[in-house]
Amino acid sequence: MLKEFREFALKGNVVDMAVGIIIGGAFGALVNSLVNDLLMPPLGLLLKGADFSNLFLVLRDGAQPGPYAALVAAKSAGAVTLNYGLFVNALIGFLIMAFAVFLLVRSINRLRNQSEKQAAPAAAPQTKECPFCLSTIPSKAVRCPNCTSQL
Repeated sequence: MLKEFREFALKGNVVDMAVGIIIGGAFGALVNSLVNDLLMPPLGLLLKGADFSNLFLVLRDGAQPGPYAALVAAKSAGAVTLNYGLFVNALIGFLIMAFAVFLLVRSINRLRNQSEKQAAPAAAPQTKECPFCLSTIPSKAVRCPNCTSQL
């Protein structure tokens, strides 16, 4: 059983998948930082100082009644909140990551298509047309099997 597990774990596809998951996690952290640290502050300024991470709706007040200035204050008071601002952050992060993955896959497919075009020269035709009876015959034929003409 250990031998089978080792063979499974050391197969190229499993190792490639593990590397992809690790790189994907790091890429996700990078995109989250891009959204939270670089994109959301200017968007907040454009929207008159709104901080998306602090957009929430109080469903039930906590021990200390609201209004709450920030999400952290509402949470510390024990309020039940609907955090739609965090959802907006996550949605923007997802859209940016999906677009980046789309661009990556698109460029890989273009490179793959270019290499396939260069690697595969045009194959010689397997058939030809008999000049006498116009039937399709194998390209290596020296006599037509339909009209028996010498080619």
